[in-house]
Amino acid sequence: HVTELYQLDKTRRLKFLEEMSLVSEAVRRAFRAEKMNLELLGNGDAHLHWHLFPRQAGDLEGYGNGGKGPVWWYPMERMYDDSNRPSSALLETMKEKLSKELEKL
Repeated sequence: HVTELYQLDKTRRLKFLEEMSLVSEAVRRAFRAEKMNLELLGNGDAHLHWHLFPRQAGDLEGYGNGGKGPVWWYPMERMYDDSNRPSSALLETMKEKLSKELEKL
């Protein structure tokens, strides 16, 4: 178990970055992202993991730097509001799209 990218040996670190890059590409294709934001945090969960955010112009609705800031500038109470939660059917559709793109890579 590691908490930082540099703690992986070189072979695993390169494999980890390669796989993360492939998943990022699949997410971009599946959800037609204009830009992908990738974050390696770990302040709250002390294990190595990435956050991949497919972005679209205006997705922050004007919050933070005219809507061009990181997703964390969007108000948390709105981000986690039930109205932003996808339905089970939509989640299944999203999983299928992502799986198809992953299979292509």
